[in-house]
Amino acid sequence: MTRDQAPVIVAARRTAIGTAGRALAGHTVDALAAPVLAAVAAEVAPAGVAVDDVVLGNCMGPGGDLARVAALRAELGAHVPGVTVDRQCGSGLDAVIQAASRVRAGDAGLVLAGGAESASTAPHRVWPDSGERYTRAPFAPAGLPDPDMGPAAEHLAQVRGITRERQDAWAARSHSRAAAARDAGRFDAEVVAIDGVARDDRPRASMDVAMLARFAPAFVPESEDVLGFGSVLGFRNEREHATSGTVDITASGADGTRCGTAGTVTAGNSCGFSDGAAAMAVATADLARDLGLPALRIRATAVAAGDPALPGLGAAWAGRRALERAGMTAADLGFVEITEAFAAQVLAVSDELGLDQETISGDGGAIALGHPWGASGAILLVRLAARMAAVDDARAGLAACSIGGGQGVAMIVERVA
Repeated sequence: MTRDQAPVIVAARRTAIGTAGRALAGHTVDALAAPVLAAVAAEVAPAGVAVDDVVLGNCMGPGGDLARVAALRAELGAHVPGVTVDRQCGSGLDAVIQAASRVRAGDAGLVLAGGAESASTAPHRVWPDSGERYTRAPFAPAGLPDPDMGPAAEHLAQVRGITRERQDAWAARSHSRAAAARDAGRFDAEVVAIDGVARDDRPRASMDVAMLARFAPAFVPESEDVLGFGSVLGFRNEREHATSGTVDITASGADGTRCGTAGTVTAGNSCGFSDGAAAMAVATADLARDLGLPALRIRATAVAAGDPALPGLGAAWAGRRALERAGMTAADLGFVEITEAFAAQVLAVSDELGLDQETISGDGGAIALGHPWGASGAILLVRLAARMAAVDDARAGLAACSIGGGQGVAMIVERVA
């Protein structure tokens, strides 16, 4: 009998998503990843198949090989190796793609893959020549656009004509749906508790359009260098916005003293800095059948790149390529998860691909839940797995991330009968 080597995803799990400085702030990034890896490994253990490798995405951690450290901490065994992937906000999704490639090629039968991030414990770095502290590495070399994602989202909203009203409406939708799903227990089965923390910090049903209208714009250009050539964009109050995930967002006012008056992107229609991890088993369809577990077959994957001044469109570039490889159109998708780093960003991707917005983030997204950078792409797959298993709908699902520096990563999955 011919064995089926097509890669599938099973046992997709995540931590609760903690706002930076809050519920999960005392846990290092490997301490977030290890319990999720252990839970996934335990679920697939009855198959009696050894774990060939652990592949984890991480963006802002302390360096070193997070995947190996987390695998040891999870007590998977000293014989289980690990490798860490950095494709910035797409790292967790790319980790799963890399695991799937190994399974498809026959180089592995079972790989644990996902991502983890602890914004709370991410170290600050210093340039040796100047002693200047920085929070991220460059997305592009000097001479090319290198905007931070917030200013880039503001620029994208202006270029694509995405109004403040559309952005606030999307943010209100995200909070409403995520709060309803959390309170109804729809996240419970996918969440691995860490020291008793099993509830997402951030979603608030009270975050409606009226509340969101009180937020002042977060990014106001100080010069005509709006694309950030040669340096990170010079936007007022960028530091305050960057830490907005650590304060009570309902306390934000609309007097304009914090952020200026121009612009449409606010702390309210953006994600929060977050802590969290997600992982899953990537294996052959035969293993999933042997276990009797629901599975998602990986139909197509893609990475893409384009203008570094418009990184928010990366998910559209990669999503279009994945659809082409799958022989599908946007109309064939029943479920879509796009990283909601900013409402402007997800709306621009939806417009570009011609998506049915009712298929996107049906239980809310990162605006409500939070955006633990290196984990977010894997969290999209956890959410797709849960949403697709919950209804009788055979249509495919798309997960896609836009990435700083003008990249995108995407994956199309379908339920295994």
